[in-house]
Amino acid sequence: MLQFRLRLHFTLLACGLLLAACKKESAAPAPSDHLALGNPSGATADPAQPTNYLLAKPQYAVSYHRDRGIANWVSWHLSAEWRGSAGRQDNFRADASLPAGWYQVQSSSYTNSGFDRGHLCPSADRTNTEVDNSATFLMTNIMPQAPRNNQQAWASLEDYSRSFLASGHEVYVVAGSYGRGGTGSNGYATTIDQGRVTVPARCWKVVVILPIGTNDAARVSSSTRVIAIDTPNNNDLNTSWGTYRTTVDAIEAATGFDLLSAVPATVQQVIEARVDNGPTS
Repeated sequence: MLQFRLRLHFTLLACGLLLAACKKESAAPAPSDHLALGNPSGATADPAQPTNYLLAKPQYAVSYHRDRGIANWVSWHLSAEWRGSAGRQDNFRADASLPAGWYQVQSSSYTNSGFDRGHLCPSADRTNTEVDNSATFLMTNIMPQAPRNNQQAWASLEDYSRSFLASGHEVYVVAGSYGRGGTGSNGYATTIDQGRVTVPARCWKVVVILPIGTNDAARVSSSTRVIAIDTPNNNDLNTSWGTYRTTVDAIEAATGFDLLSAVPATVQQVIEARVDNGPTS
C-alpha cells in the first residue's frame, strides 16, 4: 500500500510539473519593445483589418496596408545590443507571414521601376545576427523610394541616429509614408507592380533619443530630443535631411496617426509641437 501511495504521489507531482510547464510555454508574449512609445494607428493582427494589419516581428513592428502593398509605418527600438558584425544579407523577399490569400509583394516588383527598395527599419540597425539583418529585407519593411531620397537624405539621418549609441543612448524610431505619387529615376509614377504597390508622395520619420535606462515611455521628458522629418518622395530633393524638419503634430495631422501615445500627455504637448534645431551630423 505504501509503495502504491508513493507511486501515486510521484505521478501526481509529475503531472503537476508538466501542467505548469505547459502553462508557462503557452503564456502570452510580453508587449513588443518596439511599441514601447505607442502603437500609432492601433494596429492589430486581425486579417479583417487589411489596411492596418499588425506584424509584430522580433526586429520591428509594422502596420501593413494590404491595398497599398506597403507599410503605413514601421516602429523599432535601436540600442547597442542590436549592433554587431553580421553582414548585409541583401535577400529581399516576400513576407510569407501575411494572411492567406493576400498578395505578397516580391523583390522583383520594383525591377525597372525607377524607385529603390527603400528600407523603413534599416539593415544597418540590425547587425547583431544574420537572422536579424535578414528580417529587414522582407518586403513589408520596404517602400518605393526615390533613389536620391533613399541613398542620401534618408541614409544620412539613419547614420546620424546610430551615432548616439556610442554615447550611452538608445533610440526609438517610427517611420512611414503617405500620399500617392512620387518621382524616381524614370519619372513620376503613382504605382508600380501593375498597380499593386503604391508609390508614396511623402516619406516621414520620428526619432526619439534617450539615455540608456528602463521604463522608457515614462522617461521621455519635455527636454528629450525628438527629430521629425517629412520629405518629398522625389529625385530632386535637398540631400540634407535637416531641411525637412517638422513637428510630430504636423505628421500626425497629415497621416491621422497618434505618435508617441504612450508618453505622458503633458510631455507630448511640448515635444510634438517643437521643431528640432539640433546638429545634423
